[in-house]
Amino acid sequence: MRGYVLDLQDIDRSQASVAGGKGANLGELTRMTGIRVPPGFCVTTGAFRRVVAEAPVVRSGLEQLSRLHADDHSVIRAVCDGIRASIDPLALPDDLSRSISAAYAALGSDARVAVRSSATAEDLPNASFAGQQDTFLNISGVESVLRHIRRCWASLFTERAVTYRMRNGFDHGRVAMAVVVQQMVDADASGVVFTADPITGNRRITVIDAVRGIGEALVAGHVNPDMWRVRDDAVVESNPVSNHGAALTQVQVLRLAALCRRIQQHFGQPQDIEWCLADGDFQIVQSRPITTLFPVPSSGDSGNHVYVSVGHQQMMTDPLKPLGLSFWQMTTPRPMAEAGGRLFVDVTPMLASSASRAGLLDALGRSDPLIRDAIETVLDRGNFIPPPPEGGPAWTPPGGGSDAIPTDAAIPAALIEHVRQSLAALERAIATKSGVELLDFIESDMEE
Repeated sequence: MRGYVLDLQDIDRSQASVAGGKGANLGELTRMTGIRVPPGFCVTTGAFRRVVAEAPVVRSGLEQLSRLHADDHSVIRAVCDGIRASIDPLALPDDLSRSISAAYAALGSDARVAVRSSATAEDLPNASFAGQQDTFLNISGVESVLRHIRRCWASLFTERAVTYRMRNGFDHGRVAMAVVVQQMVDADASGVVFTADPITGNRRITVIDAVRGIGEALVAGHVNPDMWRVRDDAVVESNPVSNHGAALTQVQVLRLAALCRRIQQHFGQPQDIEWCLADGDFQIVQSRPITTLFPVPSSGDSGNHVYVSVGHQQMMTDPLKPLGLSFWQMTTPRPMAEAGGRLFVDVTPMLASSASRAGLLDALGRSDPLIRDAIETVLDRGNFIPPPPEGGPAWTPPGGGSDAIPTDAAIPAALIEHVRQSLAALERAIATKSGVELLDFIESDMEE
């Protein structure tokens, strides 16, 4: 049944509602030239919905969960236990079982596979759900595969996953589970790559963690990995922990970093990528957005930029509504960039010029010493902000320079006179009013 079982190569990133986040991203990766993805197939969300629709305990459990809050821990736990217990023994329809069996047989007789959960509410730009649902490795035999598919479905209803959905505003009844079945790779090394540093937020640093063999223990946090930081095709930090040599050579580290940067470029944002190395070749087994990075304005170039939050300068730290953002943009005397519901001013030109740097730091220090400290930390890096071009002009304040708008002294004088005449006319009109008549006059004047 094509509607219930899809080859990964028949999936792309637009099909998260069918293949879940993990399945959609893996399918998209298979379409990239030079990116190897272990072969496999996806049991779609349609199969999940068809099977659980025939389980009354699941329906009643979802109704109960819709009335609970994230802090109702004991009740959530009991409801989730009941839902999972009802899914585990479910019999799959014959046509679905045959489709899964045929897709599994295509991977090889009794192939060893990974059976991986792929929910529709996971690997999203704003909520990753990383580790919320189950993955099972080294599964062999069609009956075992079918059993572990049901276990993946059931993991949609762990207490941890349900609570996370509640806290992030996801409707349990609208979330569905696909399952990815992929051929296992006999990995010499494996690990995780972050194409932006998840600790510092630096988008120019690629962080690589690696261990020997398969990476299950690394993902679970049970081992300390070898670590490298790469910037501009060069290793800037290396911390191998193994006494028997690092899991990767430096050549492999740089090759992996370049590969993952290509994946980031393809998806259009920093990625959290799981990989394995077998027979000298890298294979990608997962790619999802890094959700912990605060968004930064788009500069349109490859240079370094320093932005100062307008809201923090005004002691407004919460995101602005669209109307507020639009109003600020219309009234500001200089361009502002938007990111994460906040407005920022690019102060890079002022910091690059020695003529304006001291004044900017002094002004920022008076309004918010922490912002000044942060900028001084950036300046201490030395080469983060390049100086102005040799012989070129220093930074010019908005409204200055050769293309400054000509001033006309008659304009403010005319405005002042207009206001003076309006106030005089208002005083004369008010002098003739009293009581209710005065109130009516004020109301009509305000409406105008």
